[in-house]
Amino acid sequence: MQRGTFQLMKSVNKSIILNKIRTAEPISRAQIAKETSLTPPTVSSIVKELIDQGLVRESILGHSSGGRKPTMLHINTDAFYVVGVDAGPESVECVLTDLTGAILQRTSKLLENPLTNEQFLSDLKEAILALLQAGEADQEKIIGIGVAMHGVVDVKTGTSLVAPILNLRNIPIKEALEEEFNLTVKVENDARAMALGESWFGGHGDADSMVAVNIGRGVGAGIVINGKLYHGAQGIAGEFGHMAVDINGEICECGNRGCLQTFISGAAIAKRANSRLEGQNASLTGKAVYDLAESGSQDCIDLLQETGHIMGVGLTNLIHIINPSEIVLGGGVMKSEKFLMPAALAAIRQKVLTPEAKETHVTVSRLGDEATVLGAVSLLLVELFDPVMQIG
Repeated sequence: MQRGTFQLMKSVNKSIILNKIRTAEPISRAQIAKETSLTPPTVSSIVKELIDQGLVRESILGHSSGGRKPTMLHINTDAFYVVGVDAGPESVECVLTDLTGAILQRTSKLLENPLTNEQFLSDLKEAILALLQAGEADQEKIIGIGVAMHGVVDVKTGTSLVAPILNLRNIPIKEALEEEFNLTVKVENDARAMALGESWFGGHGDADSMVAVNIGRGVGAGIVINGKLYHGAQGIAGEFGHMAVDINGEICECGNRGCLQTFISGAAIAKRANSRLEGQNASLTGKAVYDLAESGSQDCIDLLQETGHIMGVGLTNLIHIINPSEIVLGGGVMKSEKFLMPAALAAIRQKVLTPEAKETHVTVSRLGDEATVLGAVSLLLVELFDPVMQIG
């Protein structure tokens, strides 16, 4: 679907009605009018447009309390598709989904360092093109591409300003992909995309404030307040991994000392393990540390529990600053949940200021490895169903 066509599909009232159908289907036109305060003629006119565009379908007649039975409305979930991309820092993961986020096709491409901006964009295009060529979906029905990118992102221009792990700056992702594929492209920081995806697909109900923390090769967070993704004044809100927890600590990839990321990322866990277990094992990865802990290595169990405690200290700071109703943890490191979470929760209960805040709901994402790439998909779905949600 060309960029201009997608823009024509969007309007505030359309989005209100689409979102109401999405969250309450099956639902009648009369019930939509009642619950949205839009007039029945407005609802009928917009629903007709949505049916003509293929976004909404009618079902068999519903129940009636008297008179003619109402026709019920549903989202036509397979009428359109979205491309979601989790870009870096180690690979490019691409998925094609329907409007519910159900994954229909996927491709993956490893990134080989050192990279230039040009090579990164070439790898990105290659992975997306492979997805489009492999999929059976009608490409005319693709509404756009969502990209979750690690590091600092200018969401207005779709530019990766700083990708510290890749050691790249000022990558014009949106411009390059829109020129290549002639589709609407949305680019967001990976942790913020994950937060949006958790709000969209994670089953968290009506939590009014939520923070999603992505702990993997790097560490970042996305903040959702009153249903809106919060970016901050200069777009760096949520750089949780670069919270200084030890002013005399190791130098982080960002150039500062003692960032939380230097303690709890997968790379940091592996580095500490290799330092402490020198001579006992070959070079360990974060996954290897988890596997050894699972097999009973007390040294690795202790190291992961220590990591969990440090994670809990960071989350305590997060609770004190933002006081969210829910914190969701994701990323590869959280596969060690059984060793990390008890220590993290104990640190929160010990250090948080008030009894009520000590009970902040902290969970591990149910979306697992798909959390970030589904977050990328949600960048387009939010634009279609609820455009005000993404602004903040």
